[in-house]
Amino acid sequence: MVKEEVAVILDFLPYGYPLEKRMLPIAQAIGRDHFTLLQLVPRRGMKFEVGEEVYIGDGKRDKVQYILGRCPREKLTETAKMQLEEFIKKKVAENEERFVKFFNEAQAINTRVHQFELLPGFGKKHTKAILEAREEKPFDSFEDIKERVGNIPDPAKAIEKRIMEELTQIQRQNLFIS
Repeated sequence: MVKEEVAVILDFLPYGYPLEKRMLPIAQAIGRDHFTLLQLVPRRGMKFEVGEEVYIGDGKRDKVQYILGRCPREKLTETAKMQLEEFIKKKVAENEERFVKFFNEAQAINTRVHQFELLPGFGKKHTKAILEAREEKPFDSFEDIKERVGNIPDPAKAIEKRIMEELTQIQRQNLFIS
């Protein structure tokens, strides 16, 4: 399992989860590098701001007492989900090269389904068109993909939606979340 060093706070519940007996302050966060949903417990007297980056690595942590564990998708608050969408949008834009590489290297999952078909809005025709275009030459950017493959959904938005689905719903196959 990959270890996160820094997490971004999605929501802070100073009195813990409603309807639970324990009044343990808790923060819902996402790992900055590997998209791991986490529950963090702050040090006594510490508060977190939404969007704040906190160190959660092995060394001394300033604000985090301990990591309670992975955050179950069904416990994500509405605030956390909204923040998660913004975080994913920002990460996809910042790491365009990583996601364009996906379009250049994606493979068939089995004889009937290709990884592209797991992206929202992508079907067999889009998959065939992408494969033909990338055979000519690898893609350079999201714009390049949109220009060379006709009638394709926005690749950046499709990746954002897929990451959100992988984080908030149970998927048979994950493309971007480990």
